[in-house]
Amino acid sequence: MEQKKNNQLTNLLVNIIIPVIILTKFSKEEYLGPLYGLLAALAPPFLYGLYDLIKEKRKNFFSILGFVGVLLSGMIGLLKFPPQWVAVKEASIPLLIGIIVIISTRTPWQLVKKFIYNRELLDIDQIEARLEANGLRQRLEVVLQRANLFLAGSFFISAVLNFVLAKIIVHSMPGTSAFNEEIGRMTMLSFPVIALPSTLIMMVILWYLMRSLRSITQMNLNELFSEKFRDK
Repeated sequence: MEQKKNNQLTNLLVNIIIPVIILTKFSKEEYLGPLYGLLAALAPPFLYGLYDLIKEKRKNFFSILGFVGVLLSGMIGLLKFPPQWVAVKEASIPLLIGIIVIISTRTPWQLVKKFIYNRELLDIDQIEARLEANGLRQRLEVVLQRANLFLAGSFFISAVLNFVLAKIIVHSMPGTSAFNEEIGRMTMLSFPVIALPSTLIMMVILWYLMRSLRSITQMNLNELFSEKFRDK
């Protein structure tokens, strides 16, 4: 639990806080300027994602999203697209993820299995052994498909919130320090405005999944969780 909490804090620091500080405080002409400010804001999520990939042998989903988000904003700035494109960009990433989640619903690669129904959180072996013994595997698949659709819905809601937030905040022409500051402000506000509703939806999905698993398997809540999350 402690390691997971540290990882979340590091993700928050590297992928949101540091890029926001660079974009809002150091993108002015007297410091880095618009171009180098954007490049500097790209560096933390890129380097941290690369570190995870090389040393930990894993892809850091948050670093990838952070890097892609700042990169696309940087391209809009460098190519001097109209600021309205920022809203399109902000909506397109969660919209694309939501579509991918829907496509994965009837496949073995449902994203809900990566986020919630996994061995890190749940005792998958015990759950599936109970289901196989009682011939209830198909009921589990129905539950997972529904949870996956709920997960897709959370990304669609994020897409709408992203679009509205960008339209409200970003008005300056790309390639200016004011544009960089607005991008930084939008990134900072996206955490409470978008991440908190998404977190609440994830909690609802977890509640639905746990309630369904308890009903199907007749296991209590403590038995459903993996050993590291069980009450001792």
